[in-house]
Amino acid sequence: MKYFKVILLIFFMLCIASCSVQEPSDKTEIPIPTITPTVDFTPEPTSTLLPITFTKEEFPKLDGSTANIPLGTAIIQKLLNVSQDEADLLCEFNTTADSYINLVEKKTDLLLVYEASEKTKEDLSKAKEELEYYPIGLDALVFICNETNPVKTLTTKQIQDIYTGNIKNWKDVGGEDKVIEAFQRDETSGSQTLMQKLMMKDLKMTKPKEDYKPGTMGGLISSIAEYNNTSNALGYSVFYYAKNMYTKPGLTFMGVDGVLPSNETIKDGTYKYTNEFYAVIRKSEPADSPTRKLLEWILSNEGKKIIEEAGYVAK
Repeated sequence: MKYFKVILLIFFMLCIASCSVQEPSDKTEIPIPTITPTVDFTPEPTSTLLPITFTKEEFPKLDGSTANIPLGTAIIQKLLNVSQDEADLLCEFNTTADSYINLVEKKTDLLLVYEASEKTKEDLSKAKEELEYYPIGLDALVFICNETNPVKTLTTKQIQDIYTGNIKNWKDVGGEDKVIEAFQRDETSGSQTLMQKLMMKDLKMTKPKEDYKPGTMGGLISSIAEYNNTSNALGYSVFYYAKNMYTKPGLTFMGVDGVLPSNETIKDGTYKYTNEFYAVIRKSEPADSPTRKLLEWILSNEGKKIIEEAGYVAK
């Protein structure tokens, strides 16, 4: 009887086990999760402009404003892989007005240039060639005086009154009792264009004495520096040229409305008297020409980098 009970118990346990271990009739598939990469493997966009190569023979002829000579030299040095001295020899700029005429007469291919004067624009309107303008940077109209001048800043209205002849003595703007010797530039110069456009607007400037109207920006700066070695001279130029290209001991920038010009104040707009400068080509330039190829490079990020490395404020 005892063994019969043990056998019965074993049989009962086997039945339970056989009932619990059954294969499911339908197998359920376990979904495999999609893994999203944490690193972006999207390739960086490649530029068809870089690397860009030119031979000296096919490199477009550059021209432009005097203040843009260092930019032209930097571009030539970068793209032709030549020394600074060789780039200087290849960079022949003929001033703002002459460079525009050279472009429409096909004596040059691409300008790095400031805005043309009204007279130059009138001359260009008579030409058969249309031009394309591309803003590439900012410069500023700046005022220069002797560092011994106790007046460190002038208001817009005071500058306008000085150059219309309404204010003639430094004592009327907080300075010493000295006549203001106000120098100007010739009508077609880039700095005169900026002076008329940005500062004077519709106001008529007083006619200066003949020797108070130097023919070049360098001449104006030299005249202010050398004028009797006193503090009563005042003149204007473009910021880049006066700061980086033609400096004279004893001169300083005059603030305007309490703000001194600098790369930072020009870029952020706190110095108000700024204007664009341009890359300019003929509209008729073929799409696949070296000139358009160079223009596209100047407008690229690589071109902007060169503009900034040369000390300009890039657009």
